[in-house]
Amino acid sequence: MRKRSVNVAAATTNIFCSESKATATKRPAGTEINHTLWKGSIFIVLELKNTKLALYSCLNGVFIAKYRIEHDKTLGGLSMKTEQQYFNDAISIQQYMDNMTKLKEESFRIYDGFEVPVNDGFIEMLKSKQLKILTITEDWCGDAMLNNPIIRRVAEAAGLDMRAVLRDADTDLIDRYLTNGGRAIPVYVLLDDAGQVVGKWGPRAPELQDLVVSKRATLPDKEDPAFDDAQKALYAEIREENMTNKSYWTYVYEDFKKQVTAALQ
Repeated sequence: MRKRSVNVAAATTNIFCSESKATATKRPAGTEINHTLWKGSIFIVLELKNTKLALYSCLNGVFIAKYRIEHDKTLGGLSMKTEQQYFNDAISIQQYMDNMTKLKEESFRIYDGFEVPVNDGFIEMLKSKQLKILTITEDWCGDAMLNNPIIRRVAEAAGLDMRAVLRDADTDLIDRYLTNGGRAIPVYVLLDDAGQVVGKWGPRAPELQDLVVSKRATLPDKEDPAFDDAQKALYAEIREENMTNKSYWTYVYEDFKKQVTAALQ
């Protein structure tokens, strides 16, 4: 079988069949490699961040390696779905919330109780920009339970089109907006009239992040038999506070306003 050479630079991970992913991901980023691949190897797009494609190659269906290369969003006729295309395929935030099967009552309690400030100029600024908001979410997420109804209220006050996609339906999208390397949600991607990304917010206001970190510090070690029950109780406590403590709602609104305003200046 004839070989072809593929020069792949800036590899983030070099995973071989004999090496576990946990071990391989400890390799330093930016390692230079020059692999020779058999003709007929299948390239599959794994993720896109800006103009860098992360790919993995398969030979006879066996996972060989993962690469990151510079590219212009296409490879061998394969094209990456844009945020505007995700937005076009998304459902309205109203339809998403109406169809929730988890935390629906809690989310609507926040939606019904939150009042958008009208004297700080934020809504008028949003009206002038006519942004679109693409929401990456899941209905089991406590942060989404809190944030979605508040951002929805803002979008409705400003007349903005806000739509939702499920994170786990296509992780390529959330992998463009990782938080500390994780797929934390919700994330709100802001698009202009041309469908270009002009900003994003999420998954959590900084005051609430600090609160969660401090609460998690009180949990027992993961090896402790009591850890699972303690963690479930903690998450229930946080959800209850998110639903009832209106100062938390203010944290969300104020940080969303701050980040969006900065992005649009």
